[in-house]
Amino acid sequence: MLLAQISDLHIKQAGVLAYRRVDTAAYLTRCVAALNALAPRPDAVLITGDLVDQGDPQQYAHLKTLLAPLEIPYFLMVGNHDERAALRAAFPERAELRDGGEFVQYGVDVGPLRVLALDSMVPGQSGGTLCDARLGWLAQQLDAARGKPVVVALHHPPFACGIGHMDEMRVDQAAADKLAALIGQHPNVERVLCGHVHRAMFVRFGGTIASAIPAPAHQVALDLREHAPSAFVMEPPAYALHRYEPATGLVTHHAYVDAADGPYPFHD
Repeated sequence: MLLAQISDLHIKQAGVLAYRRVDTAAYLTRCVAALNALAPRPDAVLITGDLVDQGDPQQYAHLKTLLAPLEIPYFLMVGNHDERAALRAAFPERAELRDGGEFVQYGVDVGPLRVLALDSMVPGQSGGTLCDARLGWLAQQLDAARGKPVVVALHHPPFACGIGHMDEMRVDQAAADKLAALIGQHPNVERVLCGHVHRAMFVRFGGTIASAIPAPAHQVALDLREHAPSAFVMEPPAYALHRYEPATGLVTHHAYVDAADGPYPFHD
């Protein structure tokens, strides 16, 4: 089983650049083409939030057009740049977007893997949280999936990464502690998948591993100085491939959207 993950698309209205310099639509088009060309092809693509840049209906309409060529089933999640009602209105055929009532959260099976998409968004705020209602839903879902390998996905990381301006916008500590305690009760949780930080990260969390991924367009600058300024860099666009086999569990590969020189055989 192969699960692709992309995150933080930040799609604007057609023809509009993000931050006056990043053509996020063109980057997503290249990413979709790269995913379609993969062999073996992923079973599904999980898109972990910040689908658009301002939660605007026109942006969601543009996103839907950009995703139409994707030949792999995909699942959408919300981030702090999203707007739940506008997303649901743009994708009325996606029943899973309404499964969580007020929140955009749901469970889906991808091969033998149970994927639980958790809504960490706080409308009008950059940071995230997990209220008792959301955590209660997750607890019920985890209890129902005790016999299966599980991935829990949310937009905001529930951990500090050392990039100060991003740590100010993560899941708040009280909610993160509750999530870690809940995850720790379920050893079948293979991974906690996140977006938001536009970088590859791995950390021990709740008795398993939490990971974040780069974006298919701009990345957050890797600056671990105290009080470092908020900035982005045009490092290579990337995504993740999570490969699950019962004998090994979940193994993650980070892949680059653009083709590199090679491959070459290992011999003189």
